[in-house]
Amino acid sequence: MLDRDPLPPTWRNRLYSDLLTVTGELVRWSWRVVCAAGAIGPRTPTARRFGSFGDGTIVCFPFGSHVNLHAIHLGAGTVVNPGVTLSAGWMPDQPGLASRVLSIGDRCLIGRGSSIVAHRSIEIGDDVWTGYHVHITDMNHGYEDLSVPISRQHQPEAPVTIGDGSWLGHGVVVLPGARIGRHVVVGANSVVTGDLPDHSVAVGAPARVIKRLVAGGPTGAHGAKPVWRPEPVAD
Repeated sequence: MLDRDPLPPTWRNRLYSDLLTVTGELVRWSWRVVCAAGAIGPRTPTARRFGSFGDGTIVCFPFGSHVNLHAIHLGAGTVVNPGVTLSAGWMPDQPGLASRVLSIGDRCLIGRGSSIVAHRSIEIGDDVWTGYHVHITDMNHGYEDLSVPISRQHQPEAPVTIGDGSWLGHGVVVLPGARIGRHVVVGANSVVTGDLPDHSVAVGAPARVIKRLVAGGPTGAHGAKPVWRPEPVAD
């Protein structure tokens, strides 16, 4: 294909090329208009269906699945990128569902194509950013009973928390019971299953801490500064 000969410079080919150029620009302009019009902002009727929806927050169009908006809370200045799924509870209009199941704080950025699926409690702090295609859930499937398909087995839900100022790289998966501290970096494609302490860097599946912020750096005018140091790897 890369070695194909150019089309002959006939008037038909030039007209066809010009037509593609014009229609292509029209399509792209129309899609930008559709995305802008379809976004959910604080003043839209849909925003009022959320448990809370902060000033300056936007949920970009096109959406993923949004389930039980009344149990989902978004802080101020947060951006939920296109294709993100936000879900609370087991099913739409679930009876008896708590009023606060999924909470995302202020100034967060949820990457394109991500999914946050909360059945019991997922709490995301302020200034948390994620890469594309991050999955966060507080529920998983069981597999122990061989007489029941895995799709019909459910492990108990376990709350998930993510502290202020943390960053989750592309493709990170956060599983039930995970507790990510403040100012934590989770490397791309890592799987978080347990606790990650404040001021740490973690990678892998399951994610393990490889670096932490500790005291003992060079002494300056204001005393010793904390430094990032590698974490000893357990045998």
